Amino acid sequence: MSGDTHTNSLGENAAMPASVRPRAGRTSIFGRFCKNNRGSVAIEFALIALPFFLLIFAIIEVSLSFTAQQAMSNAVDDLARQLRTGQKKVVDVDNAVKLKKLLCGQLFMAAAPCPDLEVDLQTYATFKAVPKTFPVNANNDVDVAQLQVKPGAAGTINQMRIFYRWPILTDPMKSRIATIKDQGKTLLFSTVTWRNEPYL
Repeated sequence: MSGDTHTNSLGENAAMPASVRPRAGRTSIFGRFCKNNRGSVAIEFALIALPFFLLIFAIIEVSLSFTAQQAMSNAVDDLARQLRTGQKKVVDVDNAVKLKKLLCGQLFMAAAPCPDLEVDLQTYATFKAVPKTFPVNANNDVDVAQLQVKPGAAGTINQMRIFYRWPILTDPMKSRIATIKDQGKTLLFSTVTWRNEPYL
């Protein structure tokens, strides 16, 4: 009887049955596929690349818009202080062009002459009469028809609101971050209310 031989525990040669011989070269296709790890790094990177880059883009966009929002707030607070103390008079801000020019000079992130900047400055009889909502239209854009520039003199109550249509720079984020419909922009705003000092 032909067959392979092996040494048993007694040191004697014995035939190895054909059924238990090693099956060299008979590994299944599925088995070879499971054991082959070539290209696994590329596949793993492909799986995480999209969410990773989306996260990076989101961080960049949020950081830029936050910086722009902070610059707007600083500009509004600074100009309101000058109006409140009389450093700036009514004649300096009696129309939208003058007011925009003063604000645009402090908005380092916006290109002059700040075409996406909208302003509102009005005086009110009481603090209770000051509006607590923002004028927006159906597209979530600022409703410019409701904006006016009518500053008050010494001792009056005033509210200044500014709006800026901030562009979303990366295309993948426009549909996720933009708040103004079909423009790829988000509406930033800042507001401050104060009573002018009794300056001369």
